[in-house]
Amino acid sequence: MTVLIGGVVQGVGYRHFTRARALELGLVGYAENLSDGRVEVVAEGSRADLEHLLHHLRQGPRGSRVNQLEVQWSEATGLRGFQIF
Repeated sequence: MTVLIGGVVQGVGYRHFTRARALELGLVGYAENLSDGRVEVVAEGSRADLEHLLHHLRQGPRGSRVNQLEVQWSEATGLRGFQIF
């Protein structure tokens, strides 16, 4: 799953929040700040766990404000761990 999140999502701990939730769910992937102010999240795991992560991504951490969320589903590519870039 690839998710592009827009709003107030940089400088508020959004990537670290995402990593913590993903690890709790046993997901792998990464979260990265994009130059246009959005955050990109790529995550792999079971559909149910990915849907649960999406719920968290819509909420975001304290101080964030999510006003755009684009989701694209695809086959897993074999990522390992959960990185922050």
